[in-house]
Order: sequence, then C-alpha cells, then structure tokens
Amino acid sequence: MMQTVLALETSCDETAVAVVQFNAGKFQVLANCIASQAAEHAQWGGVVPEIASRRHLESMPFLLEEAVKDSGIGFNEMNAIAATVTPGLTGALLVGSITARTLAELHHLPFLGIHHLEGHLSSAFLSDDPPASPYLLLLVSGGHTELIRVDRNLVYKRVGFSHDDAAGEAFDKVARLLGLPYPGGPEIENIAKNGNPKRFLFPKGRVSNPEGGFFPYDFSFSGLKTAVLRQIEKINLLEDELPKADLAASFEQVVAEVLVERSLKYALDHGIKSLVMVGGVAANNRLREIMSEEASKKSIAVHIAPKAFCTDNAAMIGTAALLRLESMTRPSSIELGVSARFQLDQSDLLYQAEPPF
Repeated sequence: MMQTVLALETSCDETAVAVVQFNAGKFQVLANCIASQAAEHAQWGGVVPEIASRRHLESMPFLLEEAVKDSGIGFNEMNAIAATVTPGLTGALLVGSITARTLAELHHLPFLGIHHLEGHLSSAFLSDDPPASPYLLLLVSGGHTELIRVDRNLVYKRVGFSHDDAAGEAFDKVARLLGLPYPGGPEIENIAKNGNPKRFLFPKGRVSNPEGGFFPYDFSFSGLKTAVLRQIEKINLLEDELPKADLAASFEQVVAEVLVERSLKYALDHGIKSLVMVGGVAANNRLREIMSEEASKKSIAVHIAPKAFCTDNAAMIGTAALLRLESMTRPSSIELGVSARFQLDQSDLLYQAEPPF
C-alpha cells in the first residue's frame, strides 16, 4: 500500500519541509526543502531561540509551496501531515506544530506529532541498506549523544547517554576555543585533515558510578573540552604558534574513539549484531571510518544514515511518520502541543487520545 506524508521540522535553526512516500517496501523522498539559519546564528556563536522562531515563521510559507510543487503531490493525494513536537526550542516547535495541525484540519487529514529523536533514528531507513530490529542506535548530534536499543514494534530503551555536553556541542565549544566559526563540527573536520591525531593525548571522559566503578556505556565530554582549553593555554604561555590542525585532529580522534568503543562494548555485551549511527556528528568522516573498521573486526553490521539526512531535516520526520502509519499507530490528537523535553521511550504517548502535553 502506497502512503505519502507531508512533514515539517522546526525544532532548532533549520526550517524544513519534505514530502516522503512509502511504496513497495521502500521510502522515497519526493521533496526535501531546507532553509538554514546557521550563517545568521554564527555571529552570536550559537542559536538564538527568538531569532530562530521568527525565521521559521518567515520561511515556512515559501518552503511549503516549494515542497508541494517539487513533489508533484497535492494535498488530496496525501495520507497525513506530520511535524516535530518534541524535544527542541519551544517557540520554534510551535511554528511547525501549529502549521501542520492547521493544514491537517483544512485538508481533513490525520496529524502525527513526531519525536525529534525518532526522526533521526528513522533517517537510517533512507539508506540503501536499512536496518532490521533489534539493533543498537548511536545518536550523535549537537544536542544529543545517546545509545538506544531498538527492538521490534518501535520499542526504545536508552542504554547510554552523555551526562554533560553532547558530542556536537563539544565540537562547537572546541571550535570556538580554536577561533573557528559556528557550527564547529564541519570546521574542525576540515582543518583536522591536515593535522596529527596522535600529537595530543586527550582524556576519554568516563562517568563514575556511585556504587563503584564507571558506567560502561555512558559519555562525558566536558572534561575533554577543558583539557583542550588547558593545552591551548599552555601553548599560549610559551608564546608558540597554536597548532590548530593537530589540536583539532587529536580532539576529533578521541571523540570518535570514545563513541565507537562504548557503542561496540554494549553491542558485544548484549549480543547485538547490528549498529545504526545517525545525527549531525554521524556525518563526520573520521567517526564513520573508525566505526566501520572496528565493527567489521567484531562482525557487527553498521548502518549509517546518508549524509544528506544526518543533520536536521524534514525527510527523516516524514519517514518516522510513515513507519508509525505502517505499524498502525493511531494519529495524534489535534490538541497535542509541544514540549522542550520528552523521553524517546515515552513517544507512544504522542498518539494517545489524551495528549501528554
């Protein structure tokens, strides 16, 4: 059965609209329109929520028109309207949610409120080699670093997470220390190509367990960021030229190693043979290389979302909505609001008659 969804994503600083179709067991992105605000927020060194919300309002009408035109699909041919409703910036989320619910009412279509992390998770299904459950998901983005076990029927269990900075957030902060522009991930990756990843030995932060030892699958990046800062201060005291490429390469290397080591440890400890990597940081080539190499040695299959769908986009939201429709999930209440924070393992509540928020 062919199904088509119009999807909206406005959780942070990308306004995105997509039309995604599921037909004969395959997902096809018919339109994927994105208006990025990165250049504007760069002058502030990070996302300014009020500016983000305003730009979503300005861009949304044009992106909607563009997506419908590009897809060649009219509202009368669509099966549902979807939008990200959690987590994210509240004002930004409201723009997408209200727009989607209004369109759903106008065109008498079901509305699906989508969890942003479920969207990232679903981006792996847009690859030529989609995963089959059960599998372990490594979500690495600007706001999240989590290990999530995915079992059949969209059952999620978080098994590891960062106790402070997300990996992408650490990239942004270290980039700022090196005098590189925002967003930091692509900038660090670019100059790290010419650096020596073994010149500086930065710590692989571990999280202490109050009952003794360490949490084996959890992450901490704030200490790593501080170690980079101390190294920069030491070099500046010596009045030496700052070896930005070596610092970037050494930082990138340790982040990749930590993400790979703890992900594969969980997979091996629990007999999981399939690992999925999604999120903006999943676009990092060094991380992709190390993950593929190390997983191959341990006979673990790796599925990585296509680079075009690693960062925030609406195609992944549409794919998540289609997966929900395929699993016979009931539509969300038209009264469903938005929430800045909401756990992924509670995402089924987004489709209850009484909405959770």
